Amino acid sequence: MKKHNPTTPSRRHMTSVEYKRSLTAGKKPLKKLTTKLKSHGGRNNTGRITVRHQGGGNKRTYRIIDFKRMEFLPAKVESVEYDPYRTAFISQIVYTNGKRAYILAPEGVKEGRILTTTRERGELEFGNRMPVRYIPVGTTVYNVELQPGKGGQIAKSAGSSIQILAHDEGMSTLKMPSGETRKISWDCFATVGQVSNADHSLTTIGKAGRSRWLGIRPTVRGTAMNPVDHPYGGGEGKQPRGTKRPKTKWGKVTGGKKTRDKKKYSSDRIIKRRSSKRR
Repeated sequence: MKKHNPTTPSRRHMTSVEYKRSLTAGKKPLKKLTTKLKSHGGRNNTGRITVRHQGGGNKRTYRIIDFKRMEFLPAKVESVEYDPYRTAFISQIVYTNGKRAYILAPEGVKEGRILTTTRERGELEFGNRMPVRYIPVGTTVYNVELQPGKGGQIAKSAGSSIQILAHDEGMSTLKMPSGETRKISWDCFATVGQVSNADHSLTTIGKAGRSRWLGIRPTVRGTAMNPVDHPYGGGEGKQPRGTKRPKTKWGKVTGGKKTRDKKKYSSDRIIKRRSSKRR
């Protein structure tokens, strides 16, 4: 992590990731693998704000990431790059047939490394991709499919990894980063290792302006509002919440209320729910 000199109050506790040690110097994104995403500022098609606290931020170019990696050829890592749309680093790879792609960079990857994707049992090296049935119990993986052929859906953010607990009767048991234990088909593909940029969770924003650069607008506390604007509003000075259960701005109960659809198709594959954060 990079620490800054306390030249201002906001700089005193600010920290950021040391990019020079991890990224390829002077590398620009490959134009054919980028596109432009329209910024909506949290507004829907009628112009009304449906998601609060979004808007502004620096201009960004979206990198098209290959979450499937279905080219079954050796690929060489050409660079490790920063991606403004995600917390993890990405790698530009080139296959033996000349095709290039962006993938999620595994922790510890360097330029020149050879990565493989195979339908059979492959080398158990970080960055290699194969069906989970061929990955030994106890191994950590990332970018895991929930349905065969759909592409990686879970464990894609910085520092994330999933542990394989068991293989049995066409299903593999996984322990998720949240603590949840669930089953998936053992034909689902996964990448061996851990997602790069594990130090991202140690970042300290330091000042409000840095949040605005990221496209995050200010959040007003409910207790600071008037009674007409929020269930927590009103009162003289600091008042208690005044309601039995925590509520949103629109009066919907939150904090402990289960929101998962009971009829969701994958509910029967969950063995153990994630542990509650309450003490």
